Amino acid sequence: MSAVRFRLNGVEMVVDTDPDRSLLDVLRAELGLTGPHFGCGAGECGACHVLLGNRAVASCDTPLWSVADKHVTTVEGLGNAERPHPLQRAFIAEQAMQCGYCVSGILISAAALLKQNPSPTDMEVRAALDRNLCRCGSHNRMVRAVLRAAREMAAP
Repeated sequence: MSAVRFRLNGVEMVVDTDPDRSLLDVLRAELGLTGPHFGCGAGECGACHVLLGNRAVASCDTPLWSVADKHVTTVEGLGNAERPHPLQRAFIAEQAMQCGYCVSGILISAAALLKQNPSPTDMEVRAALDRNLCRCGSHNRMVRAVLRAAREMAAP
């Protein structure tokens, strides 16, 4: 057992547990966040993506110790019902989700893209979302939603 300190969705956290546990396990089991989902467990599907700083990472294969003194953002930290993030609004407007299992990870990957590239092209969005699997076939609507959010975020 060891205490690991990090910022989660803007709040300072101290978690006293095995530092080798996966970040995903700690987020869900210890901290009660349900946005990041367990998908493949190997960092390949994107369902568990969180922002580590400004980069999307698979929380299922990220050990807790590696986030010490860093900023972690889950989909819960992007926005809420009263103040949704532009990506969340755009996904709703474009009807860019069906079952919802992959969507939190896709929103995180899209947020990472827009932090690094606020005016992406269609192909850049597709490349950024390539690590996220969606079995519902909503990818084209998701790309449109990311481009819509980018336009909204760029508007004065």
